[in-house]
Amino acid sequence: MSEQPLKKVITSHPFIVKKEDICNGSPIIEGTRTRVIDIAIEYEVLGHSPDVIIDSHPYLNLSQVHDALSYYYDNRDELDKKIEQDQEFIRQIRERFPSKMS
Repeated sequence: MSEQPLKKVITSHPFIVKKEDICNGSPIIEGTRTRVIDIAIEYEVLGHSPDVIIDSHPYLNLSQVHDALSYYYDNRDELDKKIEQDQEFIRQIRERFPSKMS
């Protein structure tokens, strides 16, 4: 039985790819496991500048961060839906397994 090669999707953004075996196919910065939505959350929600994001992820460069943000804005509806799904999943886990620290 031969295995099918895992699919890699090239995007129109030079630093962004989707790989089935990394982060469930979520768009990532190529060569890393850093998801575009994680960069977008740091920028949009946490208010971090691209320079601060690079400080937090020293393996990234400014071009990669800007390309991730550009990809996010080009695909905002789809990625915002994924962010909402992730937040709902976290809410369900917290309900099911409440913190013992409270």
